[in-house]
Amino acid sequence: MKTIRVAIIGTGFIGNYHARALVKLPGVELAAAGDLSRQSGQAFADKYGIPRVSANALSLIKRPEIDAVVLGIPNKFHAPYALAAIAAGKDVFIEKPLAMNPAEGKKIAAAARRQKRVVMAGHMWRFDHEVNFVREVVKSGRLGRVIKTKGFGIHVNWGPGGWFTQKKLAGGGALADMGVHALDTARYIMGDPKPVRVYARIGTHYGDYDVDDTGTLMISWDNGATSLVESGWWQPHMDGPEAATRLYCAEGYASLFPTEFKFKLGGHAGEFKAPMPPRSEHCDQGMYDRQMAHFIDCLRRRKTPSPGLAEGQVIIEIVAAAYKSSRTGQAVKL
Repeated sequence: MKTIRVAIIGTGFIGNYHARALVKLPGVELAAAGDLSRQSGQAFADKYGIPRVSANALSLIKRPEIDAVVLGIPNKFHAPYALAAIAAGKDVFIEKPLAMNPAEGKKIAAAARRQKRVVMAGHMWRFDHEVNFVREVVKSGRLGRVIKTKGFGIHVNWGPGGWFTQKKLAGGGALADMGVHALDTARYIMGDPKPVRVYARIGTHYGDYDVDDTGTLMISWDNGATSLVESGWWQPHMDGPEAATRLYCAEGYASLFPTEFKFKLGGHAGEFKAPMPPRSEHCDQGMYDRQMAHFIDCLRRRKTPSPGLAEGQVIIEIVAAAYKSSRTGQAVKL
């Protein structure tokens, strides 16, 4: 088995999840770490036994011994760093969202096609056991066609700081940070329908920053379903934890977090709870482990990841349409 040497760019909160996943995988070496803060980068390297550290991530990306790059950096740098990595012949994992806007996403896709590089988008809820259980029940047809969904990406009495609250670095606020989880989870459970129309009301009500902290979206899909999505920071209440999704179907109902179903059995309406493995935390390390295992498997087999560029692009198209809809007060067709 050829050793795959990975560079992690961005050694903050999310970088630790990816590093913990990668060190468990056979035939994978954490070869380098990049961070603007040399001190943070060195502490990260010491923690995971990484031999090389640099504050110059672009030069690190170009090193010939590096096979793949994992980007856990502010959204502004997703596209330029991904493009630099692809040009240097590296495969790339990009933490969500794929890019600041749809035009950047298309540039990444075009470069990946030219250079025949594997690029994966970090929508990690697709690797959660409960998400996949609900998806399989919906896919089975037991609940009938999906009529509408409700999803949540909200922080209660809390919100991030730093670059997350700066439009020039993040591109957006709670929608780009948390709403994308609700969007992608609902879409994945339904089998990845294409968005047709987006209407949104987005605003800033809880903090002093130039990005949004409150959003309500309505998305029409080409499968005939409609999704309602709420995003937020510092909210006084939420109707479900991150990525929680409710699906109202023609012959029943499905809930993700808590995971349960309602449908008729023998002509009688019933409620059914799905026994699931215990969770040490809501966003548990396990789904990040499975996500990174999928990325590495795709590199070895040279196959297209799921979620890849196509899935990541759809989400940033919806986000861009939502911001436009909120500005204009009109629904936006996609």
